[in-house]
Amino acid sequence: MNEKQPTDIFQQRLKDARTLRGLNQAELAGKAGLPAASVSHFESGPRKPSFDNLKALASALDVTTDYLLGRSDTPEASAETIGRLHRDLGKLTEQDLKLATDFLDLLVQRKTKGSE
Repeated sequence: MNEKQPTDIFQQRLKDARTLRGLNQAELAGKAGLPAASVSHFESGPRKPSFDNLKALASALDVTTDYLLGRSDTPEASAETIGRLHRDLGKLTEQDLKLATDFLDLLVQRKTKGSE
């Protein structure tokens, strides 16, 4: 089995996001308020970030924590929109939820057809 482990995914995503933003390790560390050696350790694997450090890295890189953790493949996913969806979900009626689900299905199908 050649499946990547979550730690491997995080290491690669952190490096990819840093490169995407045109930052070296020291610059990312400065933006995230971390010691420069921390970013190096996170990318090479001997250390894993705390929850607070993970949030600081995601914020400094303008990506979601889900992207860094391998739960999303889109670095630019809007955390604000995702947060609003979770926050307002309980305000929707069953009929509204069905409509929202149908709309999301339509968007996913449209994206899938566009990438073929």
